[in-house]
Amino acid sequence: MFYYISFLRPPPYQAAPGVPISITPQVANDLRTQLFTDAQDIYYSWLPVNSAGGAPQHPIAIPRPLKLTTWRDANAYREVSVPPPQGAKGGQTYRLILTGHGQGYPYIVNLASPAVGDRPFPVLSMPITFSSRKLFAVAASKQEAVERVYRLGNGSGQQAFMTIMEQTSFDLDKKVWDSGIGLSSWLVGLFQGSADADENPLVQELRECLTAQDCKAIELAGTGIVSLALGATRSLRHGAELRGCIMTTDLASAMPLLEKNISENRSLFRAASASPKSVVLDWDEEFLPPEVSEICTGFDVIILADVTYNTASFPSLIRTLQTLIRNGDPDENKKSPLVVLGYKERDASERSLWDMATDIGVALEKVDERQGAGGNPVEIWLARATESS
Repeated sequence: MFYYISFLRPPPYQAAPGVPISITPQVANDLRTQLFTDAQDIYYSWLPVNSAGGAPQHPIAIPRPLKLTTWRDANAYREVSVPPPQGAKGGQTYRLILTGHGQGYPYIVNLASPAVGDRPFPVLSMPITFSSRKLFAVAASKQEAVERVYRLGNGSGQQAFMTIMEQTSFDLDKKVWDSGIGLSSWLVGLFQGSADADENPLVQELRECLTAQDCKAIELAGTGIVSLALGATRSLRHGAELRGCIMTTDLASAMPLLEKNISENRSLFRAASASPKSVVLDWDEEFLPPEVSEICTGFDVIILADVTYNTASFPSLIRTLQTLIRNGDPDENKKSPLVVLGYKERDASERSLWDMATDIGVALEKVDERQGAGGNPVEIWLARATESS
């Protein structure tokens, strides 16, 4: 399980220069239903926002973070004051950074590390403008989104930095869940080196597929973190020579955030085929939307990250999975798709999905996990769809 530093009471969009900002930090799990049980020092720093606009080019040297408070579940609802940026003037804009330590680049999550999530993840607020002018209603309102920055690597010394926005509301389709981060970390890890003799053959096949120039992948549901991490890492490896496609899907309500995350990270993709394409895909619909076939058919990899939150949706999910498997390439020599699942158990009844997948020829086997800071790990499962599907 991973834990996240976030804002129970977020900062405003606008504040007066020289006046401390009141926030209530929180350290909890992905759905904020379970508080971190250990004491956690929280540090703060201010990141200036480029007045010229555009996405920041990480890593950015930030002022050395200062200790703000020690968070404990016993004082989980305590409001704290954050000193404003030193020397901030009217019209200047900053992001507030909260981290669990103050060394190096503490606001960056290293997805390339197998130990990802061994401490609570840092968080960046949305931009805060300091102004002496009368605060308008929108500017004075509390923020409704946060961002986190993730480092990617391809095993050859190259790296990239990906920024993912998520909503602070409880809308499930606008959150980054543990399985998305854990699976992203594991997939990035496949690019770190060559297979060893004892490695699972399916893992070797998946590495060969994802690191090939021409790979077709589709992700079911999410804020796009898995597809973005995969596309950016593939781009680091192949640059403009990359082919294939990556498709990321969800319900219509998730599209604005999904498309924003794709747009904000567009500089990571050196080839158009590396950038994920967003498509509305409702599991309850009998047929795939035409955009799926228009963008890409004959998928090599089908990615599932934390799709087990609602057991009532399993029949629809299985039908969609089966349709995607059959939406194959007319080339008879092409292999059936690999199916990769990132999963963190929340209820034992979710395991019924495995039997349902086996019934359509997807016999998942556990190949690895990402442990995090405690509790249930993110499990990585892999299967090759068989002819019985």
